[in-house]
Order: sequence, then structure tokens, then C-alpha cells
Amino acid sequence: MEITNIKESRNIIEDVELGSIADELDINPGDVLLSINSKIIKDVIDYKYMMADEILIVGIEKPDGEIWEFEIEKDPGEDLGIIFTNPLIDRAKSCNNKCMFCFIDQLPPNMRDTLYFKDDDSRLSFLQGNFITLTNMGEDEIQRIIDYRLSPINVSVHTTNPELRVRMLRNKNAGKIFGILKRFHEVNIEMNCQIVLVPGVNDGDELKRTIKDLSSLYPSIHSVAIVPVGITKYRQGLDKLDTYDMNTSAVVIRDVEEMQKHFLEKIGTRYIFASDEFYVVSGNKLPEFDEYEGFPQYENGVGLIRSFSTEVEKALDRSTLSELQQKLIFATGTLAYDFMKRIASMIMAKYKGLTIEVVPIKNKFFGETITVSGLVTGMDLVKQVKGYEGFDKVIIPRSMLKRDEEIFLDNLTLEQAIDKLGIDVVPSNVDGNELIKLIETGVRS
Repeated sequence: MEITNIKESRNIIEDVELGSIADELDINPGDVLLSINSKIIKDVIDYKYMMADEILIVGIEKPDGEIWEFEIEKDPGEDLGIIFTNPLIDRAKSCNNKCMFCFIDQLPPNMRDTLYFKDDDSRLSFLQGNFITLTNMGEDEIQRIIDYRLSPINVSVHTTNPELRVRMLRNKNAGKIFGILKRFHEVNIEMNCQIVLVPGVNDGDELKRTIKDLSSLYPSIHSVAIVPVGITKYRQGLDKLDTYDMNTSAVVIRDVEEMQKHFLEKIGTRYIFASDEFYVVSGNKLPEFDEYEGFPQYENGVGLIRSFSTEVEKALDRSTLSELQQKLIFATGTLAYDFMKRIASMIMAKYKGLTIEVVPIKNKFFGETITVSGLVTGMDLVKQVKGYEGFDKVIIPRSMLKRDEEIFLDNLTLEQAIDKLGIDVVPSNVDGNELIKLIETGVRS
């Protein structure tokens, strides 16, 4: 087989897993993957699809330009053990929508460049769980999802009303969503969907219509999350949108619970789930643990509070300690303040000598309409915790930091925050077991 030199930076091998097939064949970091079974590897989806074969002909280019070709016999689905410099092996596809509620369009200037990138890439949906709109892809990419059976994928639907979706996303292709979802349903591709709810736009009867449409594709569409629109103070030149208050949030909860009752009787699942924010803002009681049905929309903030509370309770029951001489600060977004006060009281009741002060961080950076912990910036944290003295440690949700780096949204590093406060600041995942371990041992996972 003749292999053309197609060396591209996207195919560079960064590392090789010890003891893997690639390791045994002396494939090394710096080598470039050229092809598998005469097929040029376009991206990680091509690569993973080819891994299903038992016999592979793999073309590798070494740093000196020499081409090596390997014939490999392996178990079905077994990976070669190659880690690429770019996990996607390609550029991520950006979003061409101009959604009326887009959070990125509401960011202030002079933040790090990566925050302004809008991805709408089906591969990231499959690999990392990102939500995509399905509006920024041609027929070839839709067919590729079908041919490769990419599943599960997460889809931002918002509405199935074609005219309304075009208006909300400002994309002429947006109205085709339901037809695409039906095609995926016909080949049993599993999907989870989300709806960003905007007051007076896609709630009420429009929401009921959307849920009715999506439920017709059950079980392919496995679950639907309802999350409220987020509004920052940087909306100059954008649509004037309202946020959900106590009364309007209560109406959403009422509508969701009515639909849940219907679906539980009809298909044996509640199917549609409202995010925690609606319950907190409305003052409604959170659903019980089992009512979240395994938390299929946990990453969307659905059931996170209930799950965390249950984990804390169980971790405290297992604990053998009864005394801890510590003074801690729990720093949180204002949305979770009352909840974290209850958590703190529960923990202090377990340990004699433990003091926990819960500090709600008002979001001065984005505006106080933004209440979630994940959008608290480093300087807001520093300025609002600065006045508290005599504490041993500040515990923050890990979501305040970049996913793969200890840096806040405003580019303040965790180390810089610690220096400015003169006290240790320790991130903890929203995991009750991890939090209790951190309190008891000072060691984070």
C-alpha cells in the first residue's frame, strides 16, 4: 500500500500507554498517525470507529520522515493505546447560531480567549457530553452520526416549534431539529436533551408542545432537562429577556410535575426534569432521591443538591470521628447559600469543636442575577472573604475553577487567591464523601 505524506499537527501522538499494542510496536510520542486500513484518519471518531476491526493496517510516520506500516491483529474494540496531542485529532467546530440567550455573548471583554469559543461539535457531544444544537452541520455529518451510530449524544433543543426555534437561535436551519431527531430515533441513537427556558418565549404551552414532541421519540430520547436562562449585566445590544422569579419558577415546577405524573403513568419514567435552580428560587421542596431516576441530567444541575445532601448524610453516618477542632469557611454562590447553611449545620452537629461559616459570594463580575457557584470569579471570592479572620481554611466548589486547571474565570489562579487571602483555599467537587473526607483529613481527592 502506498501512503502519501499527510503529516498534520492534529495527528501527532503525544503519549503511548505502557504495555499497549502501540508500546509493543515501538510507536512513540512525536510519531504521526497517517492511516488505518488505507483510510486517512480525519478525527477521533474515525479512529475509534476503526478500533472495532480485528485486523488493522496502520501507517505511522516517524520524526525523520520514515514511514512504518504495521499489520495488527487484535481483539474487537481493543485500543492501540495511542494518546493524541489534540484529543479530538481535529479542530472543534464552532457554533454559527446567534441564540437570544447565549451566555458567551454576555461575557465582558478581555477574558481568556477560550471562554469566547462557542463549540457545536457532535464529536464533543459523544466524547465529553457537550450539548449541541444540530444546526451547524451538513447532511454528510448527520449521516456520519447515523452510520457510526454515535451514541449517546446530548442535544440542545429549546423548542420543537420550527418558527420559534429559528427565532430563538437565529439560524435558518434551526427549524429542522425534529426531523433530525426522528432520523436518529429510527436507528436507535440514544439522546438526552436540554431546554433553556426563557420566560414568555418557550415556556407554558410552547414547553408542553416541545415535551409532547420529544416524548414521541422515547426511549431514544432518554430524558429532558429544563434549565433557566442566565442573564449577566453585559447584554448591551442583545434581546431584553426576563429571568425567573419565585412565582414564575413555581409555575414551571407545576407544569413539569404535571407532565412527570403523566409520563410516569404512560411510559414508566418521569422523563422531564427541572434543574435545581427552579426549586430553590420558587421555594418548592426538592424531589426525593429516587425521583431523579439515577440522575441522567446531573451535569445540567438536575438533582445535584439532592444527591450531594444524601452523600453528606451517609458519609457522616459512616464517620467514626466525633470531634474536630477547626474553623472553616464554605464559600458558595448565593443560589446555594441556604442549602449550604443546612449542610453546615448537619456537619457541625456531628463534630464537636467544628465551626463552619457559610459565605455567599455575590457575583459582582457578571451581575447579581448570576447566582450559581460555577460562575463566581476569583476576585469576587477574595474581596468577600477577606474580612473573615481566624479561620483555618476556605472550601470552595471545584466548579469555580477551570476544568483542567486551578484558575478562576477572571484568570486569577488559586495560588494567587490564597496569597491575597492569607489562608488556604481548597476546592472540593460537589461530592458529599469528598467533602467529609476533606474536613476530616485535610486531603482532597
